[in-house]
Amino acid sequence: MPYIERYRREDAETKPRTPGELNFAITKLITEYLTYKGTNYTYINDCLGALEGAKLEFYRRVVVPYEEGKMLENGDVYPGKGDPR
Repeated sequence: MPYIERYRREDAETKPRTPGELNFAITKLITEYLTYKGTNYTYINDCLGALEGAKLEFYRRVVVPYEEGKMLENGDVYPGKGDPR
């Protein structure tokens, strides 16, 4: 759990500015879900599934295009994968 300063917590829930605040916002969202639904295996598993799905979609839509651009810009580090260097 990111223990950010109390004066930043309200803003951090909707406008995170640091990695710790982003972690805090995600944690708050999950804890609110569990407060509403209850804490049991099913709802905990719901949270883990949603986090994993969001992570995978972020990777597919943001990380992969970024890394592919950098590979084209700087050359591939894997030998024999199309980079003549």
